[in-house]
Amino acid sequence: MLSNHIQNGIESARLAWSRIPNSDESPFVLDDDGVGILKKNDGSAVESLDYEVIENFAYREEQAHRRRKLYVSYLLVVKWFFALLIGICTGLAAVFINISVENFAGWKYSVTFSIIQKSYVAGFIVYILINLVLVYSSVYIITQFSPAAAGSGIPEIKGYLNGVDTHGILLFRTLIGKVFGSIGSVGGGLALGKEGPLVHTGACIASLLGQGGSTKYHLNSRWFNVFKSDRDRRDLVTCGCAAGVAAAFRAPVGGVLFALEEVTSWWRSQLMWRVFFTSAIVAVVVRTAMGWCKSGKCGHFGSGGFIIWDVSDGQEDYSFAELLPMAIIGVIGGLLGALFNQLTLYITTWRRNHLHKKGNRVKIIEACLVSVLTSVISFGLPLLRKCSPCPEPDPASGIECPRPPGMYGNYVNFFCSKDNEYNDLATIFFNTQDDAIRNLFSAKTINEYSSQSLLTFLVMFYGLAVVTFGTAVPAGQFVPGIMIGSTYGRLVGMFVVKYYRKLNIEEGTYALLGAASFLGGSMRMTVSLCVIMVEITNNLKLLPLIMLVLLISKAVGDAFNDGIYEEQARLRGIPLLDSKPKYEMRNMMAKEACGSGRVVSLPRVVKVSDVVSILQSNTHNGFPVIDHTRSGEPLVIGLVLRSHLLVILQSKVDFQHSPLPSDPRTGGRSIRHDSGEFAKPVSSKGICLDDIHLTSEDLEMYIDLAPFLNPSPYIVPEDMSLTKVYNLFRQLGLRHLFVVPRPSRVLGLITRKDLLIEDAENVNTLELQATSVRIQHQNKRLTTRNPDAERPLLNGLLA
Repeated sequence: MLSNHIQNGIESARLAWSRIPNSDESPFVLDDDGVGILKKNDGSAVESLDYEVIENFAYREEQAHRRRKLYVSYLLVVKWFFALLIGICTGLAAVFINISVENFAGWKYSVTFSIIQKSYVAGFIVYILINLVLVYSSVYIITQFSPAAAGSGIPEIKGYLNGVDTHGILLFRTLIGKVFGSIGSVGGGLALGKEGPLVHTGACIASLLGQGGSTKYHLNSRWFNVFKSDRDRRDLVTCGCAAGVAAAFRAPVGGVLFALEEVTSWWRSQLMWRVFFTSAIVAVVVRTAMGWCKSGKCGHFGSGGFIIWDVSDGQEDYSFAELLPMAIIGVIGGLLGALFNQLTLYITTWRRNHLHKKGNRVKIIEACLVSVLTSVISFGLPLLRKCSPCPEPDPASGIECPRPPGMYGNYVNFFCSKDNEYNDLATIFFNTQDDAIRNLFSAKTINEYSSQSLLTFLVMFYGLAVVTFGTAVPAGQFVPGIMIGSTYGRLVGMFVVKYYRKLNIEEGTYALLGAASFLGGSMRMTVSLCVIMVEITNNLKLLPLIMLVLLISKAVGDAFNDGIYEEQARLRGIPLLDSKPKYEMRNMMAKEACGSGRVVSLPRVVKVSDVVSILQSNTHNGFPVIDHTRSGEPLVIGLVLRSHLLVILQSKVDFQHSPLPSDPRTGGRSIRHDSGEFAKPVSSKGICLDDIHLTSEDLEMYIDLAPFLNPSPYIVPEDMSLTKVYNLFRQLGLRHLFVVPRPSRVLGLITRKDLLIEDAENVNTLELQATSVRIQHQNKRLTTRNPDAERPLLNGLLA
């Protein structure tokens, strides 16, 4: 009976939710590679990354000559050195952004408060103009210099680590636009944060260090240009993402878990160490900068610090009866978070389809109008509130009421007739977001806010956050989400204090839980967000309560839609592969997912003109290569990538006059390329066919594709369930997967112990020696049964 009521309630909620307008138009179409092509105004497209190791002849020859123990040790040292550099550079970038934002905001509030002592009208005009100039500088940088720096950047980085590359997201100009654009947008008072852009900033820094800098702006060094493959760049970008979160929140462990839970679709224990080391370096850099700024050398950026809101002096314990209102906070967070995702998705879709199509001028005007609207609301609403008398002074708290003119923090005196009064709504609006949250989390300021002021701020800031998210400026949603959640959390805390009438209940504790619930309901993170909230509040006692509200808010939000990053990625045309395949895939087979498109294959020795014709006639990014046995039967010998073909066509050094294959192992020819030459520059389109100039003589020559193809691509039988194919594709980070008919015979069988290869010197046990003898015996028997085999087949048949 209870389950029926719950099911009916969920169906009713889904029916009501479906009536909220949404975008029915798919933002991307799929190419032959299964990769979405953005239907943007600029016609840009996304492309898959080649995380798979291409074990062609050039790769194996390079491994044989270069991958000695000394060289492997050198690469290991370089990777750790890069992790060190990523941590230092990301920490310094975060310090620069925070100091700039705090100084711009502090200067703005100081000037405004000094002017309103004489005239509120003049102060209002100056306040609007300062915000407008800062926001204009941000949107101008984005529209004219680095369009890829708009938004938070987390959906794009999540797509990159999922195997999808979006053009321009990791370039040097994107990094510059992210840094300076965040300073203008956050310092200009918009309802957004700088924490999401800091994640993108860390990823850009890691990518630029990995490729040796920027060749376009002549800021490169060949000494740093060591890692050229997409796999190595993926590791560096993962370190950058973790460093960005660690720098944004001063939460190194939370940064590692954020990279693990939210942005990556794979993980390795070796990478865990480097990511953890990078986050630790960030914490050291930020801590050092904080100590230097405490001496007053950073202007308005003083001892308040980064984003840590210390609530260690808050509520010590909680009773069982308080779990109900805390659970209600989780439900509210799930509902408001899901509604926020849906509204931002709808408004962003409308903005892209109707507003932003009209050009950059409209984007600039839109951002400026949002800035003016935000300034009018933040300045005008406190004028409508009555001031409250200051509470009795408490020397132990160290909080002064009211603050002196020109200062900002708790108890702001704004439009008050008496000197010993303060405006509670101005205390929230006339502060940087970090200080406003610190005030809302405060445990020493009971009854500082009225319920009317908190409700007013919640409605207005929620609406401003929905409208602002999607404008052409760097925009993060972490801190705005914390502000929204802490507002209604403090409202619930005020009700609990009045209802339970217990002295140990703190309103700031409920504000913290509200912040966690809204972030959980919007972003759908659990483990990493829980650790981040504990690290930024410095109160481990609240861990069980944070876990409770996160689980409830995520469960409620999942009943309506996906997380905000998944929704925004889908809107941007980034084809993310979720961690869980769709239920319909269980009843589908691999051959059904191949579609009706004809497979375009190439012979082993192909004419140059045929290669050019094939590349011009389709958009495939991988081509099966077919050879024929002595009996004339076709045989798939591997997969060659489009990018490799373009490199071969551009270099022309592998052209040959003869249509006969040549075997490099016989010494007839040598490989003139290393694996690094086939790597595509990061976050760029690479070589285009139009950039290659071929003469009529070149078109009549031939190419032997055997040295350049991947001889061991991943293959699945045609009747494998699509669920297994999906899991295999995502967990291995594949780009192509061959679907073949059911094999006619089994050559061998590999078990776990076949993969436990030991050095001959260390094999001392009788069991392993017997296994070795058994392997040799069975390999000999298999070779005898299969005279056409070139080597013992897979060391198989060890049950």
